[in-house]
Amino acid sequence: MNILKLTNGKLELRKDSGSLVRTLASSGVIDASLNNDATLVLITTDKGKVELRKESGSLIRTITSSGAKGGRFNGQDLVISLTNGKTELRKESGSLIRTL
Repeated sequence: MNILKLTNGKLELRKDSGSLVRTLASSGVIDASLNNDATLVLITTDKGKVELRKESGSLIRTITSSGAKGGRFNGQDLVISLTNGKTELRKESGSLIRTL
């Protein structure tokens, strides 16, 4: 099982023992979340962009390009908190299910 470590905008993937697996992003990250089986990472940048990445760090897709302040996995879906106070529920493909 792996964990995410976020320090001063730098996002690292680490083993439970604390040893570094890889650096996923070197700067600009404000929030990150792993899915249940730790194969996908949801990264929110300081510019409000939300990206879905593999645990290897490769980009799968951009979920939102601006206006986000955080994102979490909710089963197979994504919950994106926006800077305007709203919350979006999205599929893993990025398509909008509903705004809450």
